[in-house]
Amino acid sequence: MPASVIVENISKKFGETIALDSISFEVNAGELFGFIGPDGAGKTTLFRILTTLLLPGSGLVAIEGMDIVKDFRKIRDIMGYMPGRFSLYQDLTVEENLRFFAGIFKTTPEANYDLVKDIYSQIEPFKKRRAGKLSGGMKQKLALSCALIHRPKVLILDEPTTGVDAVSRKEFWEMLNRLKKTGISILVSTPYMDEASLCDRVALIQAGKLLSIDTPEAIISKFSNPLWAVHSRDLYSLLGDLRQFEATRTAFLFGQHIHLTVKGALSQGDLKLYLESKGHSEVEIKQIAPSIEDCFMELMV
Repeated sequence: MPASVIVENISKKFGETIALDSISFEVNAGELFGFIGPDGAGKTTLFRILTTLLLPGSGLVAIEGMDIVKDFRKIRDIMGYMPGRFSLYQDLTVEENLRFFAGIFKTTPEANYDLVKDIYSQIEPFKKRRAGKLSGGMKQKLALSCALIHRPKVLILDEPTTGVDAVSRKEFWEMLNRLKKTGISILVSTPYMDEASLCDRVALIQAGKLLSIDTPEAIISKFSNPLWAVHSRDLYSLLGDLRQFEATRTAFLFGQHIHLTVKGALSQGDLKLYLESKGHSEVEIKQIAPSIEDCFMELMV
């Protein structure tokens, strides 16, 4: 399958701050490719470079075989972009926004309605409502419709599910999977680790560096250490005592449990005795399967 997006050794600095550090990856045609990482990891800077809004400090980027510097005007014609912040005209209605963005690309909503029908039909009953008066989920659907109305070959979505409810998040990812089947290459960034499993491949990014690129299943399979979920009545003290324990390799807080990996052949019984000696009660220890978030934390050690 040919590569739709090729990135080779992209770097970008803002003053002394390194936003991207020799980033390289490829995205295949019709692939749903996710960038997973916390705020400040470099996701937005990377996407602004891919969308020709920001020049890289060094490196090369090709979108559908075109260079982002030499061919930026042509690239903009074949790319859809949904930035992290809602950036449509809030004083225009839903219908007016869609027609405006279609007009920029010399097309009409009717010409490409088949592509956005599943998405736009959900907000069409509110087409006379001003965009600024829409709910978060409805704004999201309108922004995606406007990004797609010119039938792009590459779609770039910067944290599209941030700040929306769980139902809207689920609906949005279902829409992306339907869009992928039309052959559009989709790059999406998110701080939500649970969304990684919804991508064909993911890149884990932190501090401007790619930690790993693979399918979600392959990344999880590389987690080589047994993982325990540990709980006691005093969770805060538990985290401190585990991090001070000489047999602890890593200890991170996950909800009401500490996810723990240990050095050597420590048994759960020995760990429980240690914690009880520190005054912990209601100690629970169980082995669990790692998640993408566990893998991300492991790669940061």
